[in-house]
Amino acid sequence: MKKNYDILVIGSGLGGLVSALIMAKEGYKVCVLEKNNQYGGNLQTFSRDKLIFDTGVHYLGGLTKGQNLHHYFSYLEIVDQLELEQMDANAYDIISFDGDVIDYPHAQGYRNFVQQLSSIFPEEKLNIERYCKEIQYICNHFPRYNLSTKHEYNEDILHLNTRRFIESLTSNVTLQSVLLGSNFLYGGNSEDIPFHVHALTVNSYIQSSYKCTKGGSQISKLLIRKLREYNADVFKHSEVVAMNFDEENKVTSVQTKDGKTYFADTFISNIEIRYVAKLIGENRLRKSFYNRIMSWEPTTSCFSVYIVLKPNEIPYFNYNRYHFTTKDMVWNATKYQPENWPSTYMLSCTASKTHPEFAESITAISYMDFEEVKKWEHTYNTIAEKNNRSVAYEDFKLKKAEQMIVAIEKKIPNIRSFIKNVYTSSPLSYRDYIGSYDGNMYGYKKSFENPIKTMVSPRTKIDNLFLTGQSVNMHGILGCTIGAFNTCAEILGKEVIDLRLSEFFNYEKQV
Repeated sequence: MKKNYDILVIGSGLGGLVSALIMAKEGYKVCVLEKNNQYGGNLQTFSRDKLIFDTGVHYLGGLTKGQNLHHYFSYLEIVDQLELEQMDANAYDIISFDGDVIDYPHAQGYRNFVQQLSSIFPEEKLNIERYCKEIQYICNHFPRYNLSTKHEYNEDILHLNTRRFIESLTSNVTLQSVLLGSNFLYGGNSEDIPFHVHALTVNSYIQSSYKCTKGGSQISKLLIRKLREYNADVFKHSEVVAMNFDEENKVTSVQTKDGKTYFADTFISNIEIRYVAKLIGENRLRKSFYNRIMSWEPTTSCFSVYIVLKPNEIPYFNYNRYHFTTKDMVWNATKYQPENWPSTYMLSCTASKTHPEFAESITAISYMDFEEVKKWEHTYNTIAEKNNRSVAYEDFKLKKAEQMIVAIEKKIPNIRSFIKNVYTSSPLSYRDYIGSYDGNMYGYKKSFENPIKTMVSPRTKIDNLFLTGQSVNMHGILGCTIGAFNTCAEILGKEVIDLRLSEFFNYEKQV
């Protein structure tokens, strides 16, 4: 039976779900199609030994009342249902280095951030304050980031280089490395990346940092539940494999792998931008635009080790650790040598449900170039489509897991004796489950020299096709959420979105 929708969203990553809910709240008949067994893209979780592990979301920023993500999630009607744990106020992140016994904290709240670091670098207090002021100054130039229409983009800001700014701020090499120590959040490259990417990323975490106690998938589950309350249709195992067009070059429908056809007036793509370009067809796009997309360099991927711990052995730590073998590695930790892997890693843990003073699991993540798994690139393995890759691939993962455990032992002595089970995921896992090109973590690399190159308007040259997601401008929970509002502003009109947010913001303040 033919069914027409007002809005059809391809892909159920955060950007797609938020876009769908915004449109559903406006009274549109919405449908979301997801190819995998689980909704949510990077919000997906999985279970091993009856424990929940996150694939991509390990903590959230800006979720205290009055802050930007809290406001957006309130508008989406999910914030009150989130089960959260606020991270250590004095050290939500710890930065550490081989050969240095000091754990350098990133604290919540700008005043506290300055206080904690200046207790270690007393002679650098003014420079740390300058760093904080500059981050807030940069962020104030991005209107929707601040739920405001008062500020306009300043193109000069887009060209600020992270490395040059940090080096101009202080000559203290250790402090430079500490300030950049959480750059894993935007792909580990602080040499070429614009400073606004650094500022927009870390600002919300400094404001406030939280863990989802039941994993990031609770965000997608709440969004799906809310979508269904607004009578939206949401289907998984529905991979879009073709788009159909009319004589006016408008999309009329999409076809899924199982042979079904879905019709709609307007389409929003939340899938990898290279894949949607191929669905559209090179002949329907400007050659310059198509070539520009295909020339983008993806951010790096990663290899993750998920450790199930024996009960009541390792104390719970309510922060993330970003560890580097050398302080120089902070500038571009993705340029590692395989024989020295991991030269950096991010470490987080979850608390035991019965004895919360102890950790029940640990997740360790390090960068991994897709080249390391390229020999298996023609294999695919998901819950929806199970396949075994090869014995050699399993041996490769075992070897990498062992290397990671050796590295972690320097910070958690004897951890090996407390391990119950170990599981892993590689760039292939991220490619297959998340759908990102070569398993990249954060879309495509941005450069201060040409920041516009990887910025794409949500509005395409196909009149009724729009884009959202991390491969369109900013990544991350906040970035994808704001991006979804920008996408819907192109459909509904910027003034409509601004009005909805301002009305809701004023209502929240009154309450």
